[in-house]
Amino acid sequence: MRTYTFHLASDAIAGESHGLDKAILVADGFSLHAFVFGPVWFFFHRLWLAGLGVLVVLVAAAFTGRLLGLTTFAGLTLTLLLLFLVGLEASSLRRWTYARRGQPARDAVVAHSTEDAEMKAVNRWLATPAAIRPGPNPYPAVTGRPIETAIGLFPLAEPRRS
Repeated sequence: MRTYTFHLASDAIAGESHGLDKAILVADGFSLHAFVFGPVWFFFHRLWLAGLGVLVVLVAAAFTGRLLGLTTFAGLTLTLLLLFLVGLEASSLRRWTYARRGQPARDAVVAHSTEDAEMKAVNRWLATPAAIRPGPNPYPAVTGRPIETAIGLFPLAEPRRS
């Protein structure tokens, strides 16, 4: 079973179906496609900054390996280790990008497949009663003296004489 995070727009309200067509599920865990394809996977998912960052790190590692005089096997090992790290962190970078774009994680769901996770997340989102949006306050703010509370026998605990 995998854990999925459910991303919706910041202005979406629980219990309403508005915006569910743009909901995104992100699977947590190792991403084999990000490991194999590297920055191309990020660009395919329109994660431009994360893809550019991964590309810069891989190119910098290649140039550093050349400057240090690493063998071909050592360079390949370094690249595979960096791509393994990319595969481990791909879902976190994807969640970070969606939160930066205004679609934070609104729920986490555990399911066997993406379809089950989508059904669970949408059902939980719609089952939550819609929040009441606050309207204008019909009563003006009442100014009064604040109530001071104290624990123990302090002079402030005694009632004030007006």
